[in-house]
Amino acid sequence: MPNFSIALSGLNASDTALATISNNLANLNTVGYKKATVNFQDMFYQLLGSNGSGDKMQVGAGTTVSSINTNFTSGSPQNTGVSTDVAIYGNGFFVVRNGSETCYTRAGDFTKDGTGNLVTSDGSEVMGYPAINGVVNTKGALTPINVQDGMINPPSATANISIGAKLSASAAVGDSYSTSITVYDSLGTSHVLNVDFTRSATGWDYKATLPSSEITGGTGTNTTVKSGSLTFDSNGVLTSTTPVAFSIANLADGAGTLAFNWNLANSSGTGLITQVAGASVTNSSTQDGYTSGTLTSFSIGSDGTVKGSFTNGTKVIGQIALASFSNVQGLSKQGGSTYNATLASGSAVIGTPGTGSLGTLIGSALELSNVDMSTEFSNLIIAERGFQANAKSVTTFDQIAQDTINLTR
Repeated sequence: MPNFSIALSGLNASDTALATISNNLANLNTVGYKKATVNFQDMFYQLLGSNGSGDKMQVGAGTTVSSINTNFTSGSPQNTGVSTDVAIYGNGFFVVRNGSETCYTRAGDFTKDGTGNLVTSDGSEVMGYPAINGVVNTKGALTPINVQDGMINPPSATANISIGAKLSASAAVGDSYSTSITVYDSLGTSHVLNVDFTRSATGWDYKATLPSSEITGGTGTNTTVKSGSLTFDSNGVLTSTTPVAFSIANLADGAGTLAFNWNLANSSGTGLITQVAGASVTNSSTQDGYTSGTLTSFSIGSDGTVKGSFTNGTKVIGQIALASFSNVQGLSKQGGSTYNATLASGSAVIGTPGTGSLGTLIGSALELSNVDMSTEFSNLIIAERGFQANAKSVTTFDQIAQDTINLTR
């Protein structure tokens, strides 16, 4: 009698293949979706005996699904211009957390919740490393990436100033030249530091002042906070470029002592102030302090660094983490473009994008599905033919069974 189970096993396997292909096509436009492929294997065999030469005669029991593998190759990135969107190019998964549950995803179509945390479509928080004073601590625990509107970048007191100037070698003794530079105290209050240069017999004397109203106990219009002399060699080069240390206490706004260095040379050791022929002029002035600022925008770099643009400059506010697994095929699909770790996948190995085997990130972009429609249509035809062939076997077996029954009539 015919064995219907053989043909039915083929129908079941082909049905699984058709369902998998159909799911691939249904998720053709799903962000970060990874296509799946069904693999078959033959089942056990029944030994009928041996032929004259001793070769075994075996009849198979049909087919079954041996595995459904997921293709984790990267999909094409598509620029969106949305700052909260981010795509992974290469290996790795975003780490997302919902309450106490940690999941993993390739879908980077994030948004911000009411507290400014980056979240997935189901509200899970995107995890990464925090930054303290602009420095990321990759050894700390993962925390939600926060980019709240109105985030404050605290002020930073000036620690270094420099003035690039040319002082006239032909100026008469007692002629003078003035320039100024703005500095910031620990509260972010700005102060205009005025520097008066006076020609002396050996070079130039300088006197740095602040408005007396900005210093508790200050007298007159301006209070001198530093004075000294600059000397030059026969080529008009400073004979000493040792930084001049300032320490301004008793600021009227209550800020701490404003201590900074006036650097007379650049990083190469070349003096920034010269004494040559011509009129005195200031070429440049720099300082590294700033007042407090608020977040206006942010961007995500290839290494996952989240850099905020504040009204007082730019600053790193965090770094997105990625996870890798020793066996990605062992991950458990949870729907919603998320995966869970299992014993088969192994525990997640957390790191930063671009390190080890982890891929890099593309900010303001999304990773498209890696489903190839033409390939899936070809697979669909093959699976359909398999289903039809096994269905034909069922009808054939049914006819044989009917003919056998009719033999007794």
